[in-house]
Amino acid sequence: MALVKRKETEPAGPANPKQRDFEELLAGLEDTDATARRHAARDIHHCPQAAGALVSRFKREQDPAVREAILTTLVRLDDPSAASGLADCLRSEDAALRNEAIEVLKQLSGDVSPVLRSLLADPDPDVRIFAVNILESVRHPDVESWLIEVIGRDAHVNVCATAVDLLCEAGTEAALDPLVRLKFRFASDAYIQFAADLALKRIREV
Repeated sequence: MALVKRKETEPAGPANPKQRDFEELLAGLEDTDATARRHAARDIHHCPQAAGALVSRFKREQDPAVREAILTTLVRLDDPSAASGLADCLRSEDAALRNEAIEVLKQLSGDVSPVLRSLLADPDPDVRIFAVNILESVRHPDVESWLIEVIGRDAHVNVCATAVDLLCEAGTEAALDPLVRLKFRFASDAYIQFAADLALKRIREV
C-alpha cells in the first residue's frame, strides 16, 4: 500500500482540522463509520501525542483507505514511539499488515535502534529477516556492525543470507573477516557461498 496523500473525492470534513481537539479526534478513530475514521486519522497529524492511538487503531483496522490514512499520518508524525507497536505487527499472520508496518518503520527517521536491536534478536527467524530488511532503509551509523553481528551469531541460514545481501551493498573492510568466517560456518550452503563471495568481491573493489 503506497503511503501517499490521497486525493479527496468526498467531503473533506471540517475546513480547519485544528478546530477538532485531540479527544475529539481520538473518538473519531473509533467511529463505526469508515469515512469518519479516515478523516480523524488524517486530521490528527497536528497532535504529536497521536502515534500510540494510531498504531492501536491500525492493528484493528480493516478498511484499506483508513489504514492508508493512518500510515500516512504516522510517517508524517515521524514519532519513534510508534516503532514498538509497529514492531508487534511483524508477528501478525496478516501479510498486508506486516508489510505496511515494515514500510512505516523504514521511513521513521528518529532513533528506532532499540526496537530494531530487539527484533534482530527475536526468537522468530522470520521477524529477524524482516528486521534486516528494515535496516536497508535505516540511516544509522551502527547498521553495518549490526549486520556483522547477525552473520556472526545467527543460526538460521536465511537470516544470514538476508544480512549478506545487504552487506554486499553496505559493507566495508570491517565485514571482510566476518564474511569469510560465515563461509566456513555454512560451508555446505551454496547460496551463502555465492552471496558471501559476491560481497567480498564488491567490498575489496571499493
